[in-house]
Amino acid sequence: MNAHSVSKILALIVVLALASGCATITSSEMQPVMVTTQTTDGQPVEKADCSLKNDFGSWQIISPGVASVRRSSSDLMVECKKEGYPDGFLRAISRAAGGMWGNIILGGGIGAIIDHNKGTGYNYPNDLPVKLGASKTIDKRDDKSDPPKDAKNENGQDKNDSEEKKFTSDQ
Repeated sequence: MNAHSVSKILALIVVLALASGCATITSSEMQPVMVTTQTTDGQPVEKADCSLKNDFGSWQIISPGVASVRRSSSDLMVECKKEGYPDGFLRAISRAAGGMWGNIILGGGIGAIIDHNKGTGYNYPNDLPVKLGASKTIDKRDDKSDPPKDAKNENGQDKNDSEEKKFTSDQ
């Protein structure tokens, strides 16, 4: 192997290592989360109006359903209401994703600053189970579930499109 080939291989390794750590490149600014509602004794409650908020915006959804929220370093606040039930509150703690640590270790911190500012270096828990009549905090560290899959109807359309209300940006 000549010196030119070795330098090409090393350059490729460096580029791949840096790109694999950068959440801006490897992940979306949006994260799907599954919102469900239940009574304090665990009985499912359907069609509750839920509001999800963080520093990048607010989203409305009817439970149960999947909402696509903007990733952020700030926690996601969820409030659900349904007539005849007390309101339910949930705080979903935002945690740094693996790409954020890759940026710090491999990229010297520049990528971490970009990912922090865009929110792409963070994740929320995938499942957001709101108990009506209670206030609870859940942490991404304890979340072992897979990301929710977008539910599709027989026409291939997202079932949540009909029940999800408009995104409002606070920016």
